Order: sequence, then structure tokens, then C-alpha cells
Amino acid sequence: MIRQGLFALVAGALFGAGLAVSGMADPQRVRSFLDIFGAWDPTLAFVMGGALIPMALAWAVQKRMAAPIADLRFSLPTRRDVDPALIGGAALFGIGWGIAGLCPGPAIADLALAPVPAAIFVAAMLGGMILHRPLPATPARQRNLETSNV
Repeated sequence: MIRQGLFALVAGALFGAGLAVSGMADPQRVRSFLDIFGAWDPTLAFVMGGALIPMALAWAVQKRMAAPIADLRFSLPTRRDVDPALIGGAALFGIGWGIAGLCPGPAIADLALAPVPAAIFVAAMLGGMILHRPLPATPARQRNLETSNV
């Protein structure tokens, strides 16, 4: 249990440092990246592209491992279909990202950098999560709930 916590702490610190160093925790930089018809800043495209290399290596290493280092088994997604709930969720995520200039990871990191604006975003994000819970379970959502509790 302590080992898993240590791995989570190191992974979270590495992720947060990467967000800060890359500029992804800066809402203005994110908005400039999304402003393709104005003062476009391509910096985040290079950040995202650069993330593909270590991720490709991680997937190659994972395929050769029997089990993860800090858990008993891998918890990998099995679904590959695209349904209306996925499209709607992606659209809401993108709209929120564009308006606020933040997504969940950078918003949490920004609680240390710009607490007031980040806290407003995080509160709204948590509110959305809470409101989502009582929604009726569509067949796709029911499959997600069943596979996440395995």
C-alpha cells in the first residue's frame, strides 16, 4: 500500500512539474493555442507531440510486462466504440477547456499557482461530477460503471 502511494506521489509530482514547465498550466497559453485564426501559439502542439514518444515507449514496455510494478494487474480500457455520450462528453470537455483555458490536471496544478481562478474552475468541475452521478444509466454508461468496478 505504501509502495503504491509512493508511486502515485512520484507520478503526480512528475506530471505537475511537466505541466508547469511546458506551460500547460497557463490558461493564456492554452487559449493562444486554441486561437488558430488569431495570435496562434503552437507551443502546446510540440508539448503534445513530444508526449507521444515516451507514451509509445511506455506502451511497448507494458506489452512485455506480466503485471505492473505497483499493482496486481493492469487496468486498461477495453472499449473502442464511439457513442453519443463519448462525443457529448468530449464536446463539453473541449468547450470548457476553450473557455477556461484549463483542463482537470492543469486546474489542480494551478491551485498552487493561481488559486482563485483555479478554485472557481475546480469547484465547477466538481459540481459537474456531482451532478453527473444521479443521471439515469444509459446502456453505454452502465457498461462503463460495470467495467470500472471490476
